[in-house]
Order: sequence, then structure tokens, then C-alpha cells
Amino acid sequence: MNMNATVIGQVIWFALFVWFCMKIVWPFIGKALEERRQAIAEGLNAADRAKRDLAAAEEKVSASLDEAKAQSAEIIEAANRRASQIIEEAQAKAVAEGERLAAKAKAEIEQEINSAREQLRQEVSALAIAGAEQILKAEVDKGAHKQLLDQLAAEL
Repeated sequence: MNMNATVIGQVIWFALFVWFCMKIVWPFIGKALEERRQAIAEGLNAADRAKRDLAAAEEKVSASLDEAKAQSAEIIEAANRRASQIIEEAQAKAVAEGERLAAKAKAEIEQEINSAREQLRQEVSALAIAGAEQILKAEVDKGAHKQLLDQLAAEL
């Protein structure tokens, strides 16, 4: 193999180029690779934190949803109890009103019965007087016989 000055010059220049790359270029490339590795690691850590935060948020949402469901069930139950209470109160008022109206109606009926009886007594006494007039063919004095007629009306 024949070595000449060109090959030796190329080897020297190649060695200088490798040394230059190792001292000047390689640290920048290494630094860029290290920064890239750190950025990827931080991204992975951030993704893990985000997953944990998401899981925690989902648990909070689930707990809040369960709590809201429980509160809505309590509110519905309270509304049902109140509705039952209102219905019972309305029924009690209706029964009381019905009893009051029945008592009022009974009192009115009793009053009408008494009025009818009194009217009937008066008509019977008038008929008795008319009958007595017919029998006696004479006029009976109402004023003179009022006590007798009242006693007759009371007996009827």
C-alpha cells in the first residue's frame, strides 16, 4: 500500500474534524438530546398527573352526583309527606265542613218542621173554629176563646 502525503493529510484533517465535532458540536447535540429527553419525561409525568387528576375529578363528580341524588330523594320524600299532610288537612276540613253543613241543615229542617207544626196547629184551630161555627151556627169570638184555642193547639 502506497501512502502518500494526501492520505496522511486526509487522516489528519479527519482526526481534526472528529476532535472538533467531539469538543464543539457533540456537546450541543448531547445537550439538545438531554433537553429533549427531559421534555419527554416531563410530558410523561404531566400525563400521569393529568390521569390522576382526572380520576380524582371523576370521583368528586361521582360523589357530588350521589349526594345530589340523595338530596333530591329527600326533597321528593319531603314533598310527598307535605302533600299527604295537605290532603289529610283538606279531608279533615271537608269532614268538619260537611258536619257543620249537616248540623245547619238539621237545624233548618227542625225549624221548618216546627214552623209547619205551628202553621198546622193554627190551621187545625181555624178549622176547629170553622167546624164549631158550622155546628153551632153561631159565631165564636176568637179573643174570648184564645186561651182555649191555645190549649187545643198545644194538645195537637
